[in-house]
Amino acid sequence: MEHKDLGPARFVTSRLDTDSLLRFLRLPRLLRADVHASLVVFLITVPLSAGVAVASGVPVELGLVTGIVGGLLTGLLPGSSIQVSGPAAGLAALVYEAVRTYGLGGLGVLVLATGLFQVVLGLLRLGRWFRKVPVAVVQGMLAGTGLVLITGQLYELADANAPGGGLERLGGLVLLATGTLESPTALTAGAVGVGTMALMALWQRWPRGVRLMPAPLAAVLAATAVTSALRLPVDRLRIGDLMTAVQPPDGPDFVRLGQVGVLGTVLAFTLVASAGTLLGATAVDRLHDGPRTDYDKELIAQGAGNTVCGMLGALPLTTVIVRSTANARAGARTRASRVLQGVWLAVFAALLPWALGAVPVAALAGVLVLLGRQLLPVRELGRLWDGHRGEVAVLLATAGAIVVTDPFEGAVIGLLLAGIKAGWEATRFGGDRGRGGNGQADDGRMPLISKK
Repeated sequence: MEHKDLGPARFVTSRLDTDSLLRFLRLPRLLRADVHASLVVFLITVPLSAGVAVASGVPVELGLVTGIVGGLLTGLLPGSSIQVSGPAAGLAALVYEAVRTYGLGGLGVLVLATGLFQVVLGLLRLGRWFRKVPVAVVQGMLAGTGLVLITGQLYELADANAPGGGLERLGGLVLLATGTLESPTALTAGAVGVGTMALMALWQRWPRGVRLMPAPLAAVLAATAVTSALRLPVDRLRIGDLMTAVQPPDGPDFVRLGQVGVLGTVLAFTLVASAGTLLGATAVDRLHDGPRTDYDKELIAQGAGNTVCGMLGALPLTTVIVRSTANARAGARTRASRVLQGVWLAVFAALLPWALGAVPVAALAGVLVLLGRQLLPVRELGRLWDGHRGEVAVLLATAGAIVVTDPFEGAVIGLLLAGIKAGWEATRFGGDRGRGGNGQADDGRMPLISKK
C-alpha cells in the first residue's frame, strides 16, 4: 500500500522535474532572443529620445533619462511583457506647452503628480476604465498632437524658432516657406531634413540585409555623416553633462500644484499617457503569443516610472508604439528585452553622449515629422465616413480643439461632444442598437462610450 501511494507522487515529481529542466534548457534561447530585440530597440530609442526631447523644449539629456527609467524600472515591473516605455512624440506638444508656461522646474512636479495619480488609479483597479474612453476622442487627441508636432517640427527643419501657440504656428508657415527660400542656410537644413524623411520612407525598398538597421537610426546616421563630411552650416544637438541636466523639483515648484491650471495639466498628462499606454498595450498584445497585459498592473508600472521621472525633473514616459512594435517583431520573449535596452541606453548616456553632438537638428525634425504623420488616423477616417460620421465629427473636433487651445481643453471638448453624441443616439436608437455588450460596434469600427 505504501509503495502504491508513493507511485503517483513520484510521477508528479518526475513530471515537475522534467518541466523545470525544459524551462532551464530554453533559457539560453530566450535570452538570445531578448538580447537581440533589446539591441534593436536601443538603436531606435537613442535618436527618438533625443528628438522627442528637442520637440518638448527640454535638454536632450532628459530624454535619455526618461528612456533609462522606462527600461530599468517600468520594464522590470509586471503588467506587460513586451511593450516598451519612454519619452513619446504623442506627449511632446503637451510637454512643450507645460515647459513654456511653468518652466523646466515645474515639469518635474507635473510628471511626479501624474505618476502618483497613475499609481492610485492602478491600485483602485481603474486601469480598464481608460479603455472605455471613446476611441474617437483618443484618436482625436493623437491627431491633434500629431498636427501640433508636425507644424512645430517644420520650423526645426529650417533651423527656425517656432511660435508658441498652435494657430500661430499654422499662420506662420507661409512666412516660414518664403523665408526658407530666401536663406541658403535654411535651405541646407531643409534639404537635410527632407533627405532624412525620404530615406526613412524608402527604407523598406532596400535589400533585406541592409534593413536589419532600424530606419530612424539609419536615416539619422546618414544625415550626420553627410553634414559632417561636407561641413554643412546646420544646427546640431547641444549635449551637456547628464547629471547636471537632472534637476529635481524644489519647494516653490510644489506650491504650484494648488493652481487650477496645473491640476488641469496633470489631468491631461494622466489621460493622454494612460489611455495611450493601455490602448497601445491592446495593439502590442496582438503581435506576440506571450502573456497578455494586466491593465491595472501596467498602469501602476507606468505611474512608478513617471514618479521617478518627476523626481529627476525628466520627461514623462508612456508606451511607445514604434519601439514596442520593433521589440515584438525582433523576437522579444520576456521583460528582459526592455530592461536590457534600458541598460544599453544607460551605458551610452554615461560613456558616449558626445556622439549626439554631431547629429543635425533638422534630421531629428524629419524623423519626428514622420512620427507625427503616424499619429494621424487617415485610413480610419475613410472607413468611418461610410457609417460612423458622428465619430468622425468628434475626432475632428477634438483634434481641432487641441490645435486651437491645448491638449487638456481639447480632450475635455472631445469628451463632452462624445457624451452628447452618445446621449442623442441612446434617445434616438434605444441605446444598444448596433452595439455589442462591451460597448464596441459589432462591425469592429470605433467604439462608442461603454455602459459598463
